Amino acid sequence: MAVQPIRLFGDPVLRRRATEVVDFDKELRRLVEDLTETMLDAPGAGLAAPQIGVGLRVFTWYVDGEVGHLVNPQLTLSEECQDGGEGCLSLPGLTYDTRRALHVVANGFNMHGDPITVEGSELLARAIQHETDHLDGVLFIDRLDEASRKVAMREIRESDWFGLEKPAVKVSPHPMFGTGR
Repeated sequence: MAVQPIRLFGDPVLRRRATEVVDFDKELRRLVEDLTETMLDAPGAGLAAPQIGVGLRVFTWYVDGEVGHLVNPQLTLSEECQDGGEGCLSLPGLTYDTRRALHVVANGFNMHGDPITVEGSELLARAIQHETDHLDGVLFIDRLDEASRKVAMREIRESDWFGLEKPAVKVSPHPMFGTGR
């Protein structure tokens, strides 16, 4: 297990749809361990594989003292919504009210390939939706209304982490055997 660098806004990997996992092997288990360790070290409520440069549909969460992970998630969202502050480890220091479904049922797999269902409301529902968005190349600022998104983009441009160096595509420490290619 190792803490990995978290990719920041501007890195192209954050805007690509991640590939479905097809191999539930040792490398996938190592990826889940690295995601978990990196998320807890940050600290954050969730972390998706693209945020550490791996284009696979895997994420972890840490909500209300529970650590979990999900591979190849499929979500069913409630019609009832919630508004609340949301941030992202790839956009450090930004928090904006973001509308999400109040309740989610997430179907997918654990790192061993066993089917699992995770149900959650409020913060867990928010985290699962946020991380699944990452797997689709969507950032929470994309869900903001136009005025809030403009303010967020200005805040990003003025941040001390934005634009210091061009986003680099680094080689992942995780082999991409699970991509099905």
